[in-house]
Amino acid sequence: MIGSGESAWDMFVHVLHILPLALLFALPVAALGGLALYLLRHRSLATTMTTLVLTPIAAMLVGILGVSGFMFTEALTTELLVCLLVALVAVPAAMVLGRVIARRSVWEREARERERAAEKSRRELVAWISHDLRSPLAGIQAMAEALADGVVSERAEVADYAQRISGETTRLSGMVGDLFELSRITAGALELSMSAVPLRDVVSDAVAAQAPVADRKHVRVLENASAWPVVSGSDPELARIVRNLVSNAIRHTPPDGTVAVQIGIDGDQALLAVDDGCGGIPDDEISRVFDVAFRGTQARTPDRSGTTSGGGLGLAIAKGLVEAHRGRIGVQNHGPGCRFEVRLPLAAS
Repeated sequence: MIGSGESAWDMFVHVLHILPLALLFALPVAALGGLALYLLRHRSLATTMTTLVLTPIAAMLVGILGVSGFMFTEALTTELLVCLLVALVAVPAAMVLGRVIARRSVWEREARERERAAEKSRRELVAWISHDLRSPLAGIQAMAEALADGVVSERAEVADYAQRISGETTRLSGMVGDLFELSRITAGALELSMSAVPLRDVVSDAVAAQAPVADRKHVRVLENASAWPVVSGSDPELARIVRNLVSNAIRHTPPDGTVAVQIGIDGDQALLAVDDGCGGIPDDEISRVFDVAFRGTQARTPDRSGTTSGGGLGLAIAKGLVEAHRGRIGVQNHGPGCRFEVRLPLAAS
């Protein structure tokens, strides 16, 4: 025992005598704690922190017992009781802190992954849209120069060139509109004027607007409704959702194919399903269908019918608008093609 009246030198000598015994008993416990940490390296952070807290307490406890020669005096009993109380406080605190840190780590990791995904999506968007903008601009420039230089002078040819320029301009206008709409969604600047909207009117207008495109491609568009629900939403944005889905279905359905638009009620939600005849989506691409500027493995050059035009933003915009309406959108392979399902909240009666 170290007396209270001993000099510093005497205390140092006592420490030198005690140190080998303390190390003899404490180091094996610390080694076992290190081994436990290694074995538990793939477990939760709370488990790791609990082990990390228990290891020094156990090492201290064994060291005290070893130095005392396992002579349970009043002083040793008091020290053991103090160690026990410290463990009772430290272990629960370690578990709580471990869970908090684990949640924060998971949140930070997910945030970093979302940031990386968003940055990758932005890079892809810039690259893809740059390509799609250059193509019609180059065509417009070439045709305008041909008209200005008199290379094209026949009335029929001039009319054909003018029609082509008009078509490319319409494409560019649509792409710019899509970019503006997408920027509003991603920036959180989209403001919806919510009201009770009959889904029948929205679907009928959208199908009618896409009828000329479907006729040019010889694609049938069918409507089928088990019920005509009234949803809570904004009329222009709901029309944009249906129009984008129907347009996408027509674009990917081969000539003489069928696009089916089905409407119904599922519980407290309105259900809108659009089936196409695209032949299905590969498993490694179906999870990316709603990504910005993703258009799968199909050719990027639009045909003259305009049915393949666009910057790959329609489904991304539809997803953003559906989520802005507190709804859900999904896709799955179904029959000869795939099915896009939209679920929207019903309007309060």
